[in-house]
Amino acid sequence: MSHSTSSTVPFMNNDVTSQEATPGGDGEARWEIVSRTAGLMPAQIQAGRLQAEGIPARAWQEAAGQAFGLMVGLLGTGYVAVPSEFAARALSILAEFAEATDQQDDDSLLWDDDDDPEQE
Repeated sequence: MSHSTSSTVPFMNNDVTSQEATPGGDGEARWEIVSRTAGLMPAQIQAGRLQAEGIPARAWQEAAGQAFGLMVGLLGTGYVAVPSEFAARALSILAEFAEATDQQDDDSLLWDDDDDPEQE
């Protein structure tokens, strides 16, 4: 049996260079923290929102805080980071996201007496 790697093997294209296969090339990116949150979950939500807008983003929490399930203090802080060239746009999107979220929270606190099931 021969162990040659021919072009008939699926997903084996020797014509592709590592520069073409790696998005952005081999250049080094400087990441900036654009948000700090109480815990990892809100950081993941914010990173997902930025990714939906086409901004590379990542969320993380210190390993010890994650292991113990902390959501307060230095070990409980969640972080959202983006490459520095996307920082201004990311901060703008996060500000709009926070404003929209605050508006939804305010709307949910409003109580309409017509909606009270006990008065029926």
